[in-house]
Amino acid sequence: MSAPLWAPWRMEYVLGPKQKDRCVFCFEEGTEAEELRSRLVVASTASTIVMLNRYPFAAGHLLVIPKRHVDALEQLTDAEHQELFRVVRETVVRLKRAVRCEGLNVGLNLGAAAGAGIAEHLHAHVVPRWAGDTNFMPVVGATRVIPQALDETREHLSKHFADLGAP
Repeated sequence: MSAPLWAPWRMEYVLGPKQKDRCVFCFEEGTEAEELRSRLVVASTASTIVMLNRYPFAAGHLLVIPKRHVDALEQLTDAEHQELFRVVRETVVRLKRAVRCEGLNVGLNLGAAAGAGIAEHLHAHVVPRWAGDTNFMPVVGATRVIPQALDETREHLSKHFADLGAP
């Protein structure tokens, strides 16, 4: 059995207040650029959004999200499914270039029982990893070390996603 992945900082999300009136992954058509920036959107295509995870497991932790509010892969149209996974692939390519990671975790948590923190809106995680990127800080100090502020990370990554789609 492998060692557990400790992420104690995520308790901020688990215990924190949730927006009941709107999904954090849903965007109105024509959402202002400033709101997209504040919600950490890096890029968008016709049917997907790429945004930073506000409670990341590692620096540059991105989410690829279908624009249409669905909670299961089988609810996507064939075109939406194809676009989602095309953008996941592009996200991998662009993250490798942008942050020079040594590896990546890519995955979907389908349903709350599978670990989805936001189970009501399907999303894929793309998490860059480096040898030794986990250390004693989360375990001993209950503190994560993310080397760059989320806004700065969003600005940096946006340049690498500019031709994928503007946020």
